[in-house]
Amino acid sequence: MIKSELITKLVETNPHLFQRDVERIVNTIFEEISSALSRGDRVELRGFGAFSVKRRPARVGRNPRTGETVNVDEKFVPYFKTGKDLRDRLNDK
Repeated sequence: MIKSELITKLVETNPHLFQRDVERIVNTIFEEISSALSRGDRVELRGFGAFSVKRRPARVGRNPRTGETVNVDEKFVPYFKTGKDLRDRLNDK
């Protein structure tokens, strides 16, 4: 599901809301999650999962085409861990 499909689904299930309002709500939620992660905070949505940031240290990599060594800088990557309710739902429990 992409963001526009999520917005359409929410509008269908909530006919009393305008599409522009639902779109603004969804965008605001995603922006808040993004800004919290960029600050290094953890975002937990009970029953769904938790978003956090993991640090990948600098390392020496290898170019697969030429075989020469390449320095790879430290980076931070988003990480998502599913909640128990979501795991149970996916596994039909």
